[in-house]
Amino acid sequence: MRSVACTLAATLLAAPLAAQDADWTTFNGDLAATKYSPSAQITPANVGDLEKVWEYHTGDVSDGSGETPASVWSATPIFANDTLYIGTPFYRIIALDPATGEERWSYDTQSTLEALTQPALKNRGVTYWEAAEPVAGAPCQKRIYIGTMDAELHAVDADTGALCEDFGEGGIVTVNQWNTENPEWPLSLLQPPTAYGDQLFVGWAGKDWEYSVASPGTVFSLDARTGALNWQVDFIPREMRERTGTANVWASMSVDEERGILYLPVSSPSPNYYGGDRTDPIDLATSVTAVDTETGEILWSRQLVHHDVWDYDTNAAPTLVDLQVNGETVPALVQTTKQSMLYVLNRETGEPVFGMEEQEVPQEGAVPGEELSPTQPYVTAPPPSHDYENYPEMSQLANLVSFGECAEMIEGMRYEGLFTPPSLEGSIVYPGTAGGMQWGGGALDPETNRFYVNVSKVVQTLKLIPREEYDDMEGGSGNEQGLYPQIGAPYGFQLENWMTSSGLPCWVPPYGTLLAYDLNTGELLWQVPFGRSTKWGFFGPARWGSPNIGAPVVTAGGVIFIGAAMDAQVRAIDPADGSVLWSDFVEAPAVSNPAVYEYQGREYVAFTAGGNSILSPEVGDQLVVYALPEE
Repeated sequence: MRSVACTLAATLLAAPLAAQDADWTTFNGDLAATKYSPSAQITPANVGDLEKVWEYHTGDVSDGSGETPASVWSATPIFANDTLYIGTPFYRIIALDPATGEERWSYDTQSTLEALTQPALKNRGVTYWEAAEPVAGAPCQKRIYIGTMDAELHAVDADTGALCEDFGEGGIVTVNQWNTENPEWPLSLLQPPTAYGDQLFVGWAGKDWEYSVASPGTVFSLDARTGALNWQVDFIPREMRERTGTANVWASMSVDEERGILYLPVSSPSPNYYGGDRTDPIDLATSVTAVDTETGEILWSRQLVHHDVWDYDTNAAPTLVDLQVNGETVPALVQTTKQSMLYVLNRETGEPVFGMEEQEVPQEGAVPGEELSPTQPYVTAPPPSHDYENYPEMSQLANLVSFGECAEMIEGMRYEGLFTPPSLEGSIVYPGTAGGMQWGGGALDPETNRFYVNVSKVVQTLKLIPREEYDDMEGGSGNEQGLYPQIGAPYGFQLENWMTSSGLPCWVPPYGTLLAYDLNTGELLWQVPFGRSTKWGFFGPARWGSPNIGAPVVTAGGVIFIGAAMDAQVRAIDPADGSVLWSDFVEAPAVSNPAVYEYQGREYVAFTAGGNSILSPEVGDQLVVYALPEE
């Protein structure tokens, strides 16, 4: 079965989508994941006057050279309750004055600072919740939640930072209590939960590429007040859980508030690069899945990759949008993906808005025991961000200065397009697990239905290694590169970026771009190189672009704000053509989603500059906030 298409029986009314106030109350700005701000003070005409009004350093940073693992800080600042809240990679919450950066309070989870499931200490922020009918004088009518890598969810009073004693055990829920099948690692809470009504929707992250059989994917609905389990969704069929695992939701989620539908980006099953032990269908894996917020009932699911052996996790919350197509309003969502496709689906039914077709994909080269899907779904529009059939040409300069390393690395390797099978001789992967589009997703201007998304254009090589040979090898892994065991499978693997030993990319640029789409028509409006690559303290030409992690936001004033690039710059972009209107350097790559908010009549733009070793070795603990000069 290719997709579950159980549709809603009732005729449903159109929903308000983008936030209409100037708060930034969720990871994606609003529950529709638009990353849109109605603030209009900052415009293309005046953004060049933007200035830093304050910065704050958390102190929670590590380069990994000592006993504390390296930190990766990708937190979106949350503006709610007239306060700016951030979570840190040391699992602390800090509440700040939004105009001055003065600390109001902080809370320390006292979590163990160990890289239990990830190559580094990670945090993507906090969750804000408030009671619909607050009890006067009672504590914790407004709450902030933060998760930890060791699977604890903490709830504190948003006004004071004191633990909410009625939540779980003294303010803490141990989510790992529900990790009962194949519990190879804790259910790490790195992405903040999604709050809706009196519920918290909780996904989790595991330890990628380590085990063949691991914790099966789940999403939990918890009572926002007590932490009690309301319901859970399971993504792996029970009869297959002795042979596989994951297909979890480690990214953010979105909610159609009017319809009461939760949209889940579901990842790939384990082991990620070999499927011979899980050949039966796992229909919910690598999908976007819609569930009823009250019951957890699956309403529909659209699988984006069949029998995924490429780690093409669905890796960002789908953005909800009402489209105007052929004179009719279509309630839709747009799902960004690692494999470079934008899937535009009817959000009531899961059916494609612009069409989707099954195409035959390569079968030769698969390892013994593998049973590939004969076809994969391709969207007919919008056009992809990457070429499906060809990877970028080899850089003759990089090959020359490396004395032929580039050519030698891929000699004898296979490449037959997007779905080239993982192989023993080695396969070129483009786009690979590095993307494509990454976990930040894109930004929607609901006034125009233009959608903006940044992508990395990184060529990778993947080689499966028979178990006996792998077990005799020496070496390790870094941050999503190197050797990985897939314990329990007949193959481990080696994944590398196609780069010289000195760190030069072996493919021609651009290495990253920013794109704009018209979602009403499915048309690509423009694509431009984004960011500047850096090496040895030098900047590459702007036309080369940069690999990037994080996402844009867009405002009613007509400005796109984005960090994301490896050059540690934050930028304002013109939505008309992608040109840079303003930029500033921060202390490390801002691998996070910015936040835009208004406080006391002034519009602010906030970035966290935390870094990620996937892009560059720089790490930081800087929260930096910009605004126009006061008159």
